Formats: sequence, C-alpha cells, structure tokens
Amino acid sequence: MKRIAMVALLFLALLAGCSSPGPKAEKKDTRPGTVEDAGNTVEPAGQAPPAQTSMTREALPALPTGAVIGGVTAARETRTKSLVHGTATDQQAIRPALLAPAAPPAWNRESYDPRQETGFVNAARDPLSTFSIDVDTAGYANVRRFVRNGSLPPAGAVRIEEMVNAFAYDYLRPQGSEPLALSAEVGPSPFHRDYRLVRIGLAARDLAREELPPANLVFLVDVSGSMRDANKLPLLQQALALLVRQLGARDRVALVVYAGTDRVVLPPTAGNQQERILAAIDSLQAGGSTHGSSGIRTAYQLARQSFQPGATNRVILASDGDFNVGVTSRDELQQLIEQERRHGVYLSVLGFGRGNYRDDTMELLADKGNGNYAYIDSLLEANRVLVREMSGTLFTLASDVKIQVEFNPARVGAYRLIGYENRILADEDFADDTKDAGEVGVGHRVSALYELIPAGHASVPRLDPLRYQRPAAEPADGSTELLTVKLRYKPQGAAASTGMSLPVVDSESGRNSVDFRFAAAVAGYGLLLTDSPHLGTFTWEQCLELARSGRGADPEGERAELYRLVAASQLLANRQNRGPQEETGTLPVLR
Repeated sequence: MKRIAMVALLFLALLAGCSSPGPKAEKKDTRPGTVEDAGNTVEPAGQAPPAQTSMTREALPALPTGAVIGGVTAARETRTKSLVHGTATDQQAIRPALLAPAAPPAWNRESYDPRQETGFVNAARDPLSTFSIDVDTAGYANVRRFVRNGSLPPAGAVRIEEMVNAFAYDYLRPQGSEPLALSAEVGPSPFHRDYRLVRIGLAARDLAREELPPANLVFLVDVSGSMRDANKLPLLQQALALLVRQLGARDRVALVVYAGTDRVVLPPTAGNQQERILAAIDSLQAGGSTHGSSGIRTAYQLARQSFQPGATNRVILASDGDFNVGVTSRDELQQLIEQERRHGVYLSVLGFGRGNYRDDTMELLADKGNGNYAYIDSLLEANRVLVREMSGTLFTLASDVKIQVEFNPARVGAYRLIGYENRILADEDFADDTKDAGEVGVGHRVSALYELIPAGHASVPRLDPLRYQRPAAEPADGSTELLTVKLRYKPQGAAASTGMSLPVVDSESGRNSVDFRFAAAVAGYGLLLTDSPHLGTFTWEQCLELARSGRGADPEGERAELYRLVAASQLLANRQNRGPQEETGTLPVLR
C-alpha cells in the first residue's frame, strides 16, 4: 500500500509540473503595489493610470519644456526642446520623438464641448453680427500641449479666438480717459481668392503696478488623487509661487483645498508675508476624491468675509476639472457659480494636466464666473499668465463687453465670424445691460476676424424672396464703408453700459501689417487643425509662409513657436493621412 501511495503522489507531482507555465508563457506585471484582476493590471486604490493624449501613445516626456519637474532624462529633454523651440538639431533625432508609431491610448477621459463652425451669412437679409468678447487663452496652450506630445488635438479643443488672442498685437491705445480703444484693418483673405478679411482689434488701457487696486485672492486648489501627476499639483505649486512673489502688503491671500472634503489651509494673509504663504502652498499633497462644489462654496464664503470694496476680489481655481463628488453636473455647477458672482467676487480658472482633463467644465466655470481661463502646460506659460500678464489676469477694467458689427450690403454680400462659436449673442442683447458678456482686464488685447464675400460675387448665399415682408430699402451705394463696428461695455464698478463705434473702409494700400498677417496665420492654423469646410485653397505651406512673414520683432519668441507648431502639426497630419511608413519631409527652420 505504501508503494502504491508513493506512486500516486509521484504521478500527481508530475501532473502539477506539466501545468506550470513554460518559457513562452506571458509574463505578468510584477511591479510592486499592483494587483491582478481578471488578467489585467490594476493600479492601487487612489492612484490614476498613466495619462495619455487622445490620439497617440506618448513618445515625449510627460512634461513640456519649462515645467522644471524631475524625472525626465537629459536625452528626452533635448528632444523636447528641439521640437518646441526649434533649435538646430539632427532631424533624425526630432522625428522619432514627434512622430512615434501611433497606438491606441491606454487611458483617456478628456472632455471638450463640440463646436459648430459658423458659415457665411447673407448681409442683405441679416446685416448684424453680435458676440461677446473672449480674452481666454487656454485653447492655444492646450493645442500646444497635444502637438508637443506627438498628436493632433481633438476638434473640440481648437478654439480659434483663444488661439489668436494668445498673442500680443500692436493695437491703437485708448486716448484720454477712455478705458478701451477700437481699431480695424482690411486685407485679402488667404482662404479664398477675391474674398476679404477684416481684423477687429480692441485694446484696454495699461496701468503701472502702483496704479493697480489691491488684490483679495482666494486660491482654491484641487488636491484630489487625480492631481498627483508631476504636471498637475507640483506644477501648480510652482505656478502659484510665481504669483505670490508679485504681491505686496496691500494684497490678501487665502488658500482653500478640496478633495473628498474641503478645508482652509491659510486664512486671509497679507501679501508681504510670503514665507508663510509659500509654506502653505508647499505643504499641499494629493489624495482622495474630488468634491469640487464644496470647495467652491467655501472659497466664495472666505472671499466674501474678507471682501475689500474697490479691490479686485477673486477666487482662483486650479484643477484638472475632474469633479466626481457632490455637485458634478455642469448645469448645477453653472447655477452655483452664477449665484456666487452676484456678490462681486470673480472666478479665474487655471487648468492643469491631461488624461482626465475636463476642458468643457473649466471653460464653463470661468465664463459664468466673470473670469478668465488659462491652461498651464509649463512653468513658462505660468510665468506668462501670472507674472508678465498678471494685471490683465487679475484686474478687470470693463465688464459685459459686447461687439456688434453692421455690414453694408452694397459692399458686402456675405460674412462669417471666425471662431467665437460659443460667444454668439442675439442682436437684441447688444443694448440689453442685463445680458452677461465677457470681461476685459488691464492691458488686454482682443482680436476678432471676419471673412467677407464682396457684394455681387457668385458665392454669396442665395435666399428665396420673403412672402410676408417687403424688400428692405436699397443699401447706401454711395458709401465706401464696408461695415461699422460698435462696442458696448460697463466700466469697472458701473451698472450702465457705454459705447463707441468705428466705421471701416476697405484698404487700398495692398500691404497689410505683420500683425494682420500673423493673426490670419493663427486663424488658418486653427482651420487646418479642424479640417474646416471653409478652408478654401489654404494649405499648410501657405500657413507657414504667412506665419513667417508675420513674425515681426517677436522679442519673446512666441511667434516663432507658433511657426514650429504649425510645422510639427503638418507632419502629424501627413502621418495621419498617409501612415508613418509614407511620412516624408523635414521640419522647416524659421530664420
């Protein structure tokens, strides 16, 4: 019996050995801290999977150049700088970094509002175009982030007005006591032969630092688990530190954080107590869920308690927008923000991160909170928004700013506004002071572009005659004016709006300014990214040439950066259309 038992045990041992994985068996993930769930690796609780862009697996470092966060090797930093800043480098080193083989994203929950591009409108039937201005620049920085990471942005991320307004232009400055000034320039459209392009410019008064009112700021910081990544909370802390160093004794700073719950980390503190403020910012750590609505309520309550009449009272929300506890629907968040803004406290929004970024929520909060919206993809962008352009970011000069353009049907057959799709207003809203519109900060420059089809052109949209209305009176054939730009705004602190207007005639010079050409190049870049039906004959090569000719002085190198982004996007578009095996060409060098 013993011998039989031993034989049976030996047989079972042999069977167990046959069932063990051979040398070709799939190797499981043995990283510390991970667990296996139905054959899939699952991250530890509270830790998000690695973020990916929406179109390709990332081939570049997680952080754009300038983020100054550790963990990026020197070789990869060199490749990133070569791509973004266009330094002289080996093209073979650039191409693998930028155009790595496409792969499905491992994890992506970014969300964007869909955009319905406006078409041409018959000027005889509808001669008025009305919209709210927009000084946000998040759209451009977010597009840059996608391209730097080796993929084209989704169409919803491309907001052409924000891309155009991300750059400085030399507009006519306000005269006398006026806070705002209007200007316009007309030239040929680069998109369609025989069409015209009109650039409308709005410039706000500049104020010296000592002329600015005090700032009463409440930093509302998302410290939930989704903010752990290096390009989220660590970059956010560096960005806020840049702003704090610009403040003085008259200013006040408070700090509220939220995750599963919210808490006040720093009560209102004088701006010159910088060691205390910076220590509070440095102490932040990420973890937990995201109860954004609770934090918003607490931040507004704190801002009201320390409200300073005559000062700029503002909550600055810094987050990836991924609210998942409490009030999470966009409609409810909108109602919450609209209720709070009636107390005179504005809301500015700083967006961070990728993978789970909620651009649609962040834009909505800034829009309804009478504030501005910036996306921070690097420390350089933080410096631009919070240091170089701090006055415009924090200090409002005019509110509820609206533009209405009246077209002369004798000169203009049809028109279309490029961008501003979610800023369109009813014509009746222009003179209605109860209708909310955008705010303009100190020193801001705002641009709007219209493409025009001349009257009598074969491409003017045809309309059937009206049955119940008489034909409109004959347009003023003798006038040389193309259009009139009308502006309405409320000076800071005023309840009633005031206005100004500017008649615009066509240009006979035949040569447009470098600003005009560059703004047209930026708009064209946006149209190319979205594959717009209104591109006409415009190509990537034409966009590059227009950007090159519109570069001008460019002291900060920002226009040169745009040129290189266009060049990189062209390569990405070619790969997307033809596949990586057929990719040809080199990155142009801007001289």
